[in-house]
Formats: sequence, structure tokens, C-alpha cells
Amino acid sequence: MVSPDVSPYDALLLLSFGGPEKPEDVVPFLENVTRGRGIPRERLEEVGQHYFGFGGRSPINDQNRAFLAALRADLAAAGIDIGVYWGNRNWDPYLTDTVRRLAADGVRRAAVFATSAYASYSSCRQYRENLYDAVSAVPDAPRLDKLRNYFNHPGFVAPVVDAVLVGLGDLPGDVRDGARLVFVTHSIPTAMNDASGPRGGAYLAQHLDIAAVVTARVAEVTGVAHEHELVFCSRSGAPHIPWLEPDVNDRLEEIAKDGVPAVVLVPVGFVSDHMEVVYDLDTEALATAERLGLPASRAATPGDDARFVAAARELLLERAAAERGEPVDRPALGTTGPLWDVCPAGCCRNLREDRPALCGADSPDVIRAGGSGSRIG
Repeated sequence: MVSPDVSPYDALLLLSFGGPEKPEDVVPFLENVTRGRGIPRERLEEVGQHYFGFGGRSPINDQNRAFLAALRADLAAAGIDIGVYWGNRNWDPYLTDTVRRLAADGVRRAAVFATSAYASYSSCRQYRENLYDAVSAVPDAPRLDKLRNYFNHPGFVAPVVDAVLVGLGDLPGDVRDGARLVFVTHSIPTAMNDASGPRGGAYLAQHLDIAAVVTARVAEVTGVAHEHELVFCSRSGAPHIPWLEPDVNDRLEEIAKDGVPAVVLVPVGFVSDHMEVVYDLDTEALATAERLGLPASRAATPGDDARFVAAARELLLERAAAERGEPVDRPALGTTGPLWDVCPAGCCRNLREDRPALCGADSPDVIRAGGSGSRIG
């Protein structure tokens, strides 16, 4: 078997959010997440109760470990011999420490696969700022290239479709055909959505696009055209600041009053079952539905589904070929089309302060390289 060519890359870096591993980690972790926002410790301790209810341990790190194991196995099966590393924004293993490891191991250029599929400041540009900070802190750090956002990649969408089908199957037969598909994602401030992407509104538009794709695919399989909508969870800002709405619990109240017979909650904004899923949906939203007498099920996230794992490999090979100047096929579902390799100047801008970020058309790493990997699609 001829091994696929991953040059110019000699490593693949999984970049994620991070989470506490034990009770004493919870408040320090939340301090990392909210640094610079002036949130009192008492409020952080209140939010920390979500984690304490699960033994003080977020599921996200274990899910990343499972994904890494599956990814290494997938790469090996494909004949790809490349180092695979892991770094987090907010908890161990911290990104800067991982970049030090990359440099110490002699890595010169690494592709970065982030566990966030959509465009916005918090889900894309902030990670790019983190990459800039990490590289700036490490002498002789490797070049890091963030792989394109993949919300509409078939390897992400297919597991979501299958999870919805399972969720429908978990509902009582007499309400299944009338069930509404309630797609759920993390709420963000409306101003952040308005600044997402190069022209604004990308975060919301991307979710709506892929929710329509999933709903259509489900209809093809079941022969039933389910109603669907997008709702939000995990609002955490000050009350006077507008965030994307409606909240999933508020909307379930309205859905029940409207006589909808059942719902499938589809956490389309999340790649794995981390805290926003196991608490906000499995704990709160399903309890709301039960109180309302509304039959409800929750669809799984892609997690370490083999198709999602393979998508990371495919995105690596796609970007490697593009960097070598070769023609590439960029699979994408829906109406948005494949996104860019290198973010356009000003994409998903930081509304609080002007901070440098890697992997953008106006970034130092791209300017030095001559602007390779410009916008696709």
C-alpha cells in the first residue's frame, strides 16, 4: 500500500477546550475560562455545581482521549505515520506545553484539528489567538495551520443523521412521526454572531444550513418530513447583553403548549457529549420535557464515530495537498460550500480587543509564507 502524502506536515495537533478532572480543579478551570471578565469567585462556585454533580469531572478530556486513540488507529490503518498531539485552551494538557513538546520533538509544521465545527469568535478566532500566544511563548516553535471548519463535512453530518434516526426510534411509536427535531447549539452574544465569518452572521447561518441538511436526510430515510428548528443552551452572559435565543427550556415550554407530540433534541453544535450536553440537555432539558409530559429523546454527538474520525484524516490530506499546490476535492453538504483554509482578514473579529491570531490572511505566519491557502468556496 502506498502511504498517503501528508507533507509538508509532520504532526497533527488536536486542539480542544479542556475541562476539570477532579473537584479541586473546577473553580481554577472556570477561572481560566473567564479570565479578564471580572466574574466573582462566588459566581464561579455556583456554576461549578454543574461539574460537582458529575463528581467534579468534565467528560470532555476522556472524550478527547477516546478520539485520539481512534484517530491514531485510523491514521495507522491508512498507512500514515505522523505524530499526533493534544493541547487544550483551558486545562491540562495546556496548548503552550504541547507546542513546547512539538518543538522539542523536532516538529517543523503541524496541522491543527479543533474540536469546534463552526465560525465565531469563541469557536474559531479565539483558538487562533491561543495558537498565536502558544507559538509566541515557545522558541523555535513549529508553524501551525488550522484545518478548515467542518460543520458541513459529510464525516460530521452522517453521524448526526444516524443519531437522529436512533433518537426517533427511541420515541413511542404513536408520536414518532409527529416529533419535531430540535437542534441545539451553544448560545453566543448576538454581537458575536453578527461579527462571525468574514461578513457577519456565519455562526447562525451555518447551524441553520446543516440543520436543514440533516432534516432532509432523515426524511429521505424515514419518508417523514419532520418539522425542525434551532434553539440554544448554555447562556452565560450578563442579563442586559442580548444572546441568541430561544433557550431550549423556554422553547420546550412553548412546544408543549402548541401540542407538538414529541421532540428529538439534536446537539448539532457539539462534537462530543461534554458538559453542555450532559448537563444542559440530559439533565435540565430532558427534565423540562418530562415535567411537561412531552416525550423526548436526545440524539448522540459524533464523538469517536469512525466517520468523524476519518474526517479529521481527510481534512489533513486535503490541506496537505493544497499546500503542495495540488488540486483537491473539498466535500461539503448544504448551501454554504467548503470553507477557507486560511481565515479572511478580520474574520470572526474580537469585539473586546484587537489581538493577533494565527492562520488568517492578516496573520504573521501566513504573510511570511506568502499568503498560501487563501479562501476556498
